[in-house]
Amino acid sequence: MAFKDALLGLLVMFIWGINFSVIKLGVSDVDPMLITAVRFTLATIPLIFFVKKPDVPWRYLISYGVLFGVGVWGLASWSITAGLSAGMTSVLMQTNVIFGLLFGYLMFQEQFTQTKLIGALLAASGLALSLMATDGTVTLKGVALILVSALSWSLVSAIVKKSGTTQAFAFSIWGMVFAPVPLLIFALSLHGTAMIEHAFHNWHGYTTFSVLFQAYPTTVFGYWIWNRMLVKYPLSTVAPINLMVSVFGLAGGYLFYDETVGILQIMAASFILAGVLFILMRPGDPQLSTALLQWRIKLLSGQKT
Repeated sequence: MAFKDALLGLLVMFIWGINFSVIKLGVSDVDPMLITAVRFTLATIPLIFFVKKPDVPWRYLISYGVLFGVGVWGLASWSITAGLSAGMTSVLMQTNVIFGLLFGYLMFQEQFTQTKLIGALLAASGLALSLMATDGTVTLKGVALILVSALSWSLVSAIVKKSGTTQAFAFSIWGMVFAPVPLLIFALSLHGTAMIEHAFHNWHGYTTFSVLFQAYPTTVFGYWIWNRMLVKYPLSTVAPINLMVSVFGLAGGYLFYDETVGILQIMAASFILAGVLFILMRPGDPQLSTALLQWRIKLLSGQKT
């Protein structure tokens, strides 16, 4: 992976990690499915009127939108109201890396290299430590929801890859337009129309901030970059980058909600970082090696990086 793309991916992972704390801010008083429906409505309208439909069959756009809206973020938001902390949600979401590696192998015949296997083992060890290091705010329902969400995320990535699109931004916008209606139907089937009145009376400034953050930095910008990376690189290479979300997610939970971050969390984050670096930093990669060497020379000479 090019050094520039790796840095851009890291920025998106930071936004996505903090996003779990922002989601918690919004779903505290308003139904999570409704919040997610508003999020995707804002993310697609009016942008869709200025973006040409990508040259892919409708089935890829529809399946992407429904699975991405309901399966990934609808269930992830629901898991927080079902008893998971923001940090724990971000950690468990990263189990999608295991599904991603498997889908890459089964659907696209991508090979498991030795470095990817070692990196995956290190990352899996970090995730195991993260589970051990939580403060106990875990429910069976919440865990079940976030695991289905993680599986859905990997399926969404496989859909993007399978579509063969080279228009990442257009694919994101046109796919997400199919998310709000299924989310709204799902919410109404669970809670009835009283949910709308409840949301109206409990909507406040923090809710608006939560929705706007989820719609624009997280969704429009984040998934444009993510889908572009899926088009450019193998799924088994891109998927492990998601592990960084758990690091930033734990940090966000600590900063905004005073969730415990002890020695085990620090060790877990270290293992995850090591696993990601092992997968991405291939020996002999001239572009990455040159960029790192230039940065080191500047650092040693006292220049600004």
